[in-house]
Amino acid sequence: MGKIKSALEIALERTESVISDKNSIGQFEAKQKGKRLANEFLTGTSKTLEEELKKASGEELISLKQGIFDILISQITLPTVKDELKRVETAGQGLHIVIGGKHFGEIVKQMSQILKQYLDEAAHYGEAIKKQYAPKLRQKEEELSRRLGRHVKLDPFQDPEFVTFFNQHMNALKANYEGAIDEVRKEAGRLFGN
Repeated sequence: MGKIKSALEIALERTESVISDKNSIGQFEAKQKGKRLANEFLTGTSKTLEEELKKASGEELISLKQGIFDILISQITLPTVKDELKRVETAGQGLHIVIGGKHFGEIVKQMSQILKQYLDEAAHYGEAIKKQYAPKLRQKEEELSRRLGRHVKLDPFQDPEFVTFFNQHMNALKANYEGAIDEVRKEAGRLFGN
């Protein structure tokens, strides 16, 4: 008859093959620390990216940089409002710290200019779309006023037809600028070594 093993013996046999790899645990922890530092940098609660990078070395430095890079590169997007511009610019500055080099610093400056231009153009474009749609909106207001027997003022964004019209035109504008943002991300990845 075969030997009957206890649950403890079975568990011990299975865990014998699992060897604690301190190196991979250290890399994981360094990457998580990098992500935390990047988030603190973005929120302005910490400006110590350079100091933390100087403290690390070897595999820890690589993992720390990777964690920072992963968070910051995800923030390189088209802002929808001016308040988001600061977040994107901060992410660009953080990437410059991680990547280094004058070349990427120039890219960050260009990106900032492009994003400001995009926000200005989007604001003007949005107003132009509203003006173009205004006659149709007034016609709808008049029709509703006749039906209800009182004056009706519509917000253009309450009109599904306007929202569709607005989104189509704004998405065309966004598409023009998304290419530039994608290029910044690709160049950052190339310079970082991803």
